[in-house]
Amino acid sequence: MNHVPPPPLAPPLAPPRTPRRRQRLLHWFRSRSLRSRLTFLSAAAVAVAIALSALACWFIVEKQLYDQVRTDLANATVPSAARVPLLLCYPTAEQALANQPTSATSENSIAVARDTQFVVANPTGVCLPPNATKAIVVQPGDTAGFRLKNGQSIIRDGRFTDGTPAVVRISLTHSVSGPALLMVATSTQPVEESLQGLAILLGAVSAGGILLAAIAGRLVARSSLKPVDQLTDAVEHIARTEEVGTTIPVNGHDEIARLSTSFNSMSTALANSRERQTRLIADAGHELRTPLTSLRTNVDLLIRSNDTGRPLPAATKTKLLGNMKAQMQELTVLIGDLLQLSRPDTPKSGPAPTVVALHELAGRAVERAKLRGPGLVFETDTEPWYVHGDAAGLERAVINLLDNAVKYSPPGGTIDVRLHRGVLTVRDHGPGIPPDELQYVFDRFWRSPSSRQLPGSGLGLSIVAQSVREAGGEVTLGPAADGGPGALATVRLPGGPAPE
Repeated sequence: MNHVPPPPLAPPLAPPRTPRRRQRLLHWFRSRSLRSRLTFLSAAAVAVAIALSALACWFIVEKQLYDQVRTDLANATVPSAARVPLLLCYPTAEQALANQPTSATSENSIAVARDTQFVVANPTGVCLPPNATKAIVVQPGDTAGFRLKNGQSIIRDGRFTDGTPAVVRISLTHSVSGPALLMVATSTQPVEESLQGLAILLGAVSAGGILLAAIAGRLVARSSLKPVDQLTDAVEHIARTEEVGTTIPVNGHDEIARLSTSFNSMSTALANSRERQTRLIADAGHELRTPLTSLRTNVDLLIRSNDTGRPLPAATKTKLLGNMKAQMQELTVLIGDLLQLSRPDTPKSGPAPTVVALHELAGRAVERAKLRGPGLVFETDTEPWYVHGDAAGLERAVINLLDNAVKYSPPGGTIDVRLHRGVLTVRDHGPGIPPDELQYVFDRFWRSPSSRQLPGSGLGLSIVAQSVREAGGEVTLGPAADGGPGALATVRLPGGPAPE
């Protein structure tokens, strides 16, 4: 069995060059600056527009000039061929012109006289008028003129024997020897020279227009991108110095102005966020310092008594341990409040919202508040109301409002809790809030100067405001509506009396 070798593999086809060139061109274009690209695109757009306009102008002028030549030729009046003496006719126009000096006559000759652009062609040859210096090149298809009727003619493009372009009119005439073709030609050399001059003029105008378009495009790109340059400088300055809050001037109402306005808003928001973050860290450090210092003092006292062999009295030790426990609880609450406030003020930052029975939540919060204020009287009046939100966050907000009321209520005082049509009110009968301090009550770590001695971190009402905003509601705190003593907290939450 003979082994047949496999056919040789065909060489791989060379990759086409066009995609590589296109990729190289795209890479070069993308590597240019935005200003250069805008200049190039504007110049290219103007160049295409000018080129198309120049071509359209040239073709329109060409058509009009040639149509005018053909119209003049079609309307030209020529004498009868039988009345014009002819020279000797020859088989071709070239031969007839070459033998023009020899005067001869043929009975089949037909004569025409109008300048030197007339040729008479019959089946026996071509005849020229006397003193002719040009002759029309007769083409084989011209014999179709013998099928013309009286008064009809054919217009075609042709040339003279010296190569000059022409437009030829062919009509049927009759001579002494029978029918013949009367060929009248008009040179189109002046038309072509005019078209060449027009082409040079249009080319120069187009080149000048493209150059001016490139210069104008460069100027327009520089002017249009000036705000972008300012924006870039501002961003680079912020990245280099980390000084947020830098803004750029805004001029007009176009897209660049909108971009500048958005950047200024973003920069201002970043500056405010950094300021709030710095203030939060400073305030948190200040609030954490007090319980930590107290804890350290109590721990040092216990360690010192143990090291010196002089134990503290049982009552003192019990008091120290109770203080340490209270301080640990205060630290736990403070850290929880900080974690709560560390979330962004957006609904998507927390757990997914669920249907929350606000009346049930308020009832549980009142029961917990009774444990913290055993000597206080709680009067509650709640209607069913369901909202969408974070149940834990809303419950903590209501508890914080009640804790605030418990803290400032006098011994044996009354706290009114009402919930009607989505409006939850908590009213105490304490000293109230001075009018000049109402604008600060929801700020983080803010505490009234008159209540510095009371426990708390100043974060409770901030958590209330954040939780209510996340649920789509609003909260206010002010004096009692009836003008009596105490403060009135009002929470409005969207919802309905049924879970649906």
